[in-house]
Amino acid sequence: MIHRLWFRLSVIFAVIILVTVGTIYLFVSERIADEMEYYKTISAQYRSSQIRYRLYVFYSGNRSWEGVQTVVEDTAHVSGTHITLVAANGTVIGDSRGREFLGTNYTDSQESPLELTWSQELIGRAYIIPDPKAEEYVAPFLRLSASINRSLLLGGSLAIIIALILIFFLSRRITSPIGVLAKAARRLGRGDLSQRVQLQGEGEVAALAQAFNSMAADLEHAEQLRRNLVADVAHELRTPLSNIQGYLEAIRDRMMKPDAATIRSLNEEAALLSRLVNELQELSLAEAGELKLVYQAEDITKLVKEAVTPWQPQLTAKEISLSLDLPDNLPLVNIDWQRVNQVLHNLLENAVAHTRKGSTINVAAAKQGDWVEISVSDTGEGIPAEDLPHIFERFYRVDKSRARATGGSGLGLTIAKRLVEAHGGTITVQSKLGKGSRFSFTLPVAE
Repeated sequence: MIHRLWFRLSVIFAVIILVTVGTIYLFVSERIADEMEYYKTISAQYRSSQIRYRLYVFYSGNRSWEGVQTVVEDTAHVSGTHITLVAANGTVIGDSRGREFLGTNYTDSQESPLELTWSQELIGRAYIIPDPKAEEYVAPFLRLSASINRSLLLGGSLAIIIALILIFFLSRRITSPIGVLAKAARRLGRGDLSQRVQLQGEGEVAALAQAFNSMAADLEHAEQLRRNLVADVAHELRTPLSNIQGYLEAIRDRMMKPDAATIRSLNEEAALLSRLVNELQELSLAEAGELKLVYQAEDITKLVKEAVTPWQPQLTAKEISLSLDLPDNLPLVNIDWQRVNQVLHNLLENAVAHTRKGSTINVAAAKQGDWVEISVSDTGEGIPAEDLPHIFERFYRVDKSRARATGGSGLGLTIAKRLVEAHGGTITVQSKLGKGSRFSFTLPVAE
């Protein structure tokens, strides 16, 4: 239990509350004690002033201390003190404890005396000692101080108990969604990719739940893509392997002669297998970020012209016209020549495969800020809107019935996308069904 989050939160908040209440209690208690001490000091000063005033009134009226004993007793009774009035020569001339002390020499000098002067002449000293039995006037304040301290202690204890109860329930309420997330994560880890968490509201926990749901959806989609990839790879490999096996069995059974045409067919099927394996390996390296790229400042105009040259025979055979829109002032781009040439090759291959006889393919380039955009446009059959989001996925074909001979391996656009992204650029597609498509990608301008 001590490792549970709700328990740790409860302990943390309990410690915070204890420290807070204890600090307040100590501060208030100390402050009350200081105020009481200050009050006692002020009270003592006030009593001394009142005693001095009464003695001066008596002396000013009599010009001597004769008969002062009565005033000393009354003043001591009113002020709640013991007063001993000593003449300048040290003889006791007034004592609130009784007349039996009069005429004796005062020897107790522990208390600081209240010196009395008249016309700058010392006329006596008054020794004032607070009477413990007579300090009842401070009792209400002492009781008030004790009452405040008790109230603070009881109120703080009650506050701690209530806070602990609230913390217990609130921490359980706060951590319960995390428990739900943990259970869903464990199920997700065991392979149940359909797990989703339904948490309402806003805040960090709700954001965490949304992130979990997004992650689960991505994992489910990735798992589906993996299964599709395995199925597609098996299908793509099965056909050429079956063809090769069929040719070899026909030769073994003497139904076909191993002449030049047969060997050429076998070589074509093997080349197809080799190309598919190479493309899969290249795609795997690109997705893992391990593709080796050699960056140099290159002339994109020259690269485009060299990339379209090998396609001229096929364009002529299909009666497809090719136009180039390449400005003279294009800046150099920082690229790997071979990889960008491969991107153009894949886009041109896709355009030639999907462009009808007598149509046009346009290759253009233009500067856009710190980037150069290259586009390959055709006036072919176009791509349905529902297929556009998936056009760069592996083995994805718009026409599922398209044969390999015309549809390719289904990896060309995926590889093109990974190569462009490896250069830091982006690749996009715009298409309208029956009107053609435009693939464009960006490359960074060389510094």
